[in-house]
Amino acid sequence: MTPKIVTDTIVTGHGNADFDCFSSIIAAGKLYPGAALIFPGSQEKSLRNFYIQSAIYLFNFVSTKDIDFAQVKRLVVVDTRQRSRIEHIKAVLDNPGLEIHTYDHHPDSEDDLQAQLEIWKPWGSCAAIIIQQVREKGLDIGPEEATAVGLGLYEDTGSFTFSSTTGYDLEAAAWLRHKGMDLDVVSDLITRELTAQQVSILNTMLESATTHEINGVEVVMAEATTEHYVGDFAFLAHKLMEMENVNALFAMGRMHDRIQLVARSRDERVDVGVICERFGGGGHSYAASASIKDRTPAQVKDDLLSLLLASINTQMTAGKLMSKPAVVVTKNKTMAKSAEIMTRFGLKAVPVVDPEDGHCVGLLEHELADKAIAHGLGDVEVREYMARDVTTLSPSDGLQHAMDVILGQRQRLAPVVDSGRVVGVLTRTDLINILVEEPARIPESLLPEKRQKKSIAGQLRDRLPEDILGILTLAGKLADEDGFEVFAVGGFVRDILLRQPNFDIDLVAEGDGIAFAYKLAGVLGGRVKAHHKFKTAVIILPNGQRIDVATARLEYYEYPAALPVVELSSIKMDLYRRDFTINALAVHLNPGRFGLLEDFFGAQRDIKDKIIRVLHSLSFVEDPTRILRAIRFEQRFEFRIGGQTERLIRNAVQMTFFQKLSGTRIFHELRLIFDERNALRCLRRMDSFALLTHIHPNLTLDDKLIKYLEELESVRNWYRLLYEEPAAQSWIVYLLGLCGHLPPEELVQIAGNLGFTERQRHDFLALRERTGQALGKLINWSQSGEPLSGLYFILHELPVEGVLLLMAKSTRDQVKKAISVYLTRLRHIKLEIGGADLRIIGLEPGPAYGRILREVLAARIDGKAECRGDQLALAESLAGHIPDIKTKKPQNTATPPSEHKP
Repeated sequence: MTPKIVTDTIVTGHGNADFDCFSSIIAAGKLYPGAALIFPGSQEKSLRNFYIQSAIYLFNFVSTKDIDFAQVKRLVVVDTRQRSRIEHIKAVLDNPGLEIHTYDHHPDSEDDLQAQLEIWKPWGSCAAIIIQQVREKGLDIGPEEATAVGLGLYEDTGSFTFSSTTGYDLEAAAWLRHKGMDLDVVSDLITRELTAQQVSILNTMLESATTHEINGVEVVMAEATTEHYVGDFAFLAHKLMEMENVNALFAMGRMHDRIQLVARSRDERVDVGVICERFGGGGHSYAASASIKDRTPAQVKDDLLSLLLASINTQMTAGKLMSKPAVVVTKNKTMAKSAEIMTRFGLKAVPVVDPEDGHCVGLLEHELADKAIAHGLGDVEVREYMARDVTTLSPSDGLQHAMDVILGQRQRLAPVVDSGRVVGVLTRTDLINILVEEPARIPESLLPEKRQKKSIAGQLRDRLPEDILGILTLAGKLADEDGFEVFAVGGFVRDILLRQPNFDIDLVAEGDGIAFAYKLAGVLGGRVKAHHKFKTAVIILPNGQRIDVATARLEYYEYPAALPVVELSSIKMDLYRRDFTINALAVHLNPGRFGLLEDFFGAQRDIKDKIIRVLHSLSFVEDPTRILRAIRFEQRFEFRIGGQTERLIRNAVQMTFFQKLSGTRIFHELRLIFDERNALRCLRRMDSFALLTHIHPNLTLDDKLIKYLEELESVRNWYRLLYEEPAAQSWIVYLLGLCGHLPPEELVQIAGNLGFTERQRHDFLALRERTGQALGKLINWSQSGEPLSGLYFILHELPVEGVLLLMAKSTRDQVKKAISVYLTRLRHIKLEIGGADLRIIGLEPGPAYGRILREVLAARIDGKAECRGDQLALAESLAGHIPDIKTKKPQNTATPPSEHKP
């Protein structure tokens, strides 16, 4: 195998590179000597040919498969800042301590990387930005480099004819020309002759071109269809603009399974970058593109008109459209008073303001206030449960931005703020009333009920074993036969998106879930355990595989920390009852819709942003065990609990909702936490919320205990990797490690607080006592120089959990190694003789059997009696030295092997 290239710095750009991206990578290579340059690939034929024929030999380009990404300490990204556009090196983004530098001329986006060095300028090309840096640092470049960089300058400025061209672009070109830029090469590559296929496509576009006048601005739309991908489609769009003298063009090319949208604008009123961003693409205000799947040209055209109507209309501003004056509540008003105000004015939500300065600090929904009152929280101040992550509008914001907030972000209303104070509100109802005469102005992509669903059918097929995929396909077919929908839901779907192994199938039926479970089990040959109270069932297949089936249901809680009351509902409301957005996902299984993803609450965004977020503010009031689940998921996936969610956790702990849980429910969640690979990180997070003291007041983490638990976790994880039997019960290991130093009476209290059964309590306390005794013996053994058999007889009476505790507590490497030898080898040693052999050689049964076999086993462990003959001889010798032992005449000297243990 060829060794990987080790480098601490890589330079790359966006996928499907253009010449500006390619040139910027080369220019950035001058700023970072020795860096590995990574070409992200391109659909442009002329660029691919130039890269293959020339650039790969002239410059320090390397393939991604040849680089050891784990060793990369610095990532340099050019001509983009968007995380989603650098998929080819996404593995590097997880490197600890990674330093990121970006050079770009595209507008900001929500997907932008967090960089330690960010250089952005609104120039016509990214290459010009980097050349300025090269010049400022006094660096030099050769003719080949100057020519390669010049390609990007000329392409992205339209040979300096685009209105986006700046004087800095011209200065960069002049400097490159002085350095030997070959304009013949640039001209050959940038000025291209049309092929016969391109001429045909261009003719189709010209024939289909239609002009739309939108608020005084002329916009041209053109389209063409080809069976295969056309790499130079952007070049054809540019040609069309030149031929027809178009100021704003949207060219749609239907190619195989997608539509390539290329947009160009010479009119500052038409920002094509913003428009293409709505379709998942991006670019500048004057040049942008997007690749759109699962849409027809007619649908794309409708959305284009909608977005253009909203974005070009400068007359419709939030200030003109808002309802005023705004009804608000102060953050110190009670939930009951706030609900009363909303009822009086017939409002579904109100902005929350600071009583001192009137600034908007949150949003309160009527439904949430009513639920809080039902939980006995009517006297609690609004600030405790209001939504804090609220987007506001300014009076000058246009209609497009308002639709983004209210429809795209699903915010019930948008406060309109001027100089910090709420002057009005804009609601979804307001938008509908405003746009009812022209409903096309609301893009379908912003309406949740019409938003294009993402299909993960390919991911299901790629990431699931055939038997699991077969069960899902069968479930969809059976549900379709009976006329209802069935979905795979929850963590099963989440882990597919996260590429985590999880084959625990969780199904939800928008029909009779129990009846469906019986039907599915009948085909699969399984049996069903039904829970009629909760309308759920578990299918147990012959191979032990379990399938959870539920009826789509809505749960509500009669009081804090209560068990839920169940009612029938839809899949959306079923998902709404779940704990966190990342678990509120469903995938259609019915034929024809198989693989379509339902994401009503922004789970995909939170997975991308690595955030744990509750679905509503009373989540932890209704079920405080979700606090422990939030911590568990946060540490397992290396996510972070969102700011609002963390505040709600602290609020629930402070208001003692956690203490209202039964010990059994807490213990169940703790056992799941202790099974996590990073259980200690979970414990530290629990301690940061003061949750350990709710189990027992003296249960806190200090440096000494943390150090011991770190060692214990290392030992537990090491043992897990051995796949030895019996497996250690992690909850015993961690809980004894966590509280084993406390007095016995406090351990009894903890066992009671966690709802231990009598057997669990007895075994837990006994193990603490036996481990303590064994520790003293272990210390004596390590100091006496006794053989390994002495260690064996200290440890073999302990369960494996006790042995792991002793291994973690030992401070001497020699003792740790000896315990590891015991766990991996000594405890599996067996004698080849047993009681039957002792009877045959003439020993009467009695207590001496145990003494003799113990001595023979000690010799076997110490390497002194490894074969059966040696063990028999030693047993006979020992029998002769044990006083008062009874013997009889041997029955047979040929003794069969025995499998008896000592």
